[in-house]
Amino acid sequence: MTISDLKFLFQNELSELYSKSEIEELFSVFCENYLKLNRVELRINLDKDLSEIISKQFLEAISELKTGKPFQQILGETEFYGMKFFVNEHVLIPRPETEELLELVIETIKDLRLKVEGLKIMDIGTGSGIIPIVLKKYFPETQVSAIDISEDALKIAKKNSEFHKTKINFIQKDYLNERLNEVYDIIISNPPYIGIEENIEIEESVKGFEPNIALFSPTSDDLIFYRKIAKDSENHLSENGMIFLEINQKLGRETLELFQNFSESILLKDISGNDRMIFARK
Repeated sequence: MTISDLKFLFQNELSELYSKSEIEELFSVFCENYLKLNRVELRINLDKDLSEIISKQFLEAISELKTGKPFQQILGETEFYGMKFFVNEHVLIPRPETEELLELVIETIKDLRLKVEGLKIMDIGTGSGIIPIVLKKYFPETQVSAIDISEDALKIAKKNSEFHKTKINFIQKDYLNERLNEVYDIIISNPPYIGIEENIEIEESVKGFEPNIALFSPTSDDLIFYRKIAKDSENHLSENGMIFLEINQKLGRETLELFQNFSESILLKDISGNDRMIFARK
């Protein structure tokens, strides 16, 4: 079987699920991962014969893609903020909106010229560990901690941390029902914020393969995590400490109201113009 044969199979087998451009992108991603060929090399090697083992890998990938399984989970990895991260069914696949949140944190720290040595950062609901790891890579002198309720998620987070050679204090904790133990200078979070009533709006490829515990609010109160973060900030955020949150775009004003007692609180839009982030300073 040649690369050209595989390309035809991708287009033929996946046409009901994906657009032509999406199939082209998927094929390129798998060729880069399985064959170590970039897009230019791929175009000049279409007639190359593949081994039976490699061909089988591609055929298995097509079968999994036909079920709606995200390609990142099939590969076991994804790219985020220019870095490689391991992912599986126990963690959310990182979204571009979270990159925007991290960009906000990094630029704010730089713009304010904060003394980063000893700066204490807490990430609540860390999942695959992308947020604390990126921050630790950018600001190695900081003390970074991260909480998640899922032991399985933390296994992936620790694997990512080891891969990137970062020292993160990972804590398994049911945040909603337990207290923070320290005072932090920065609290950052992308918690579960999708309302139960929004379930029907979420694609099956997301609900069926990514952990619902990381997607949906555990109660009928869609803002339960944000309420607790606001409350915890009274005793666990340092003076002039900052909070950075990714939020449900439908509940921007309601979420912002929870932080009105701060000296500064701002609702920010993402690149698509949606209410997506909150910055607050104590």
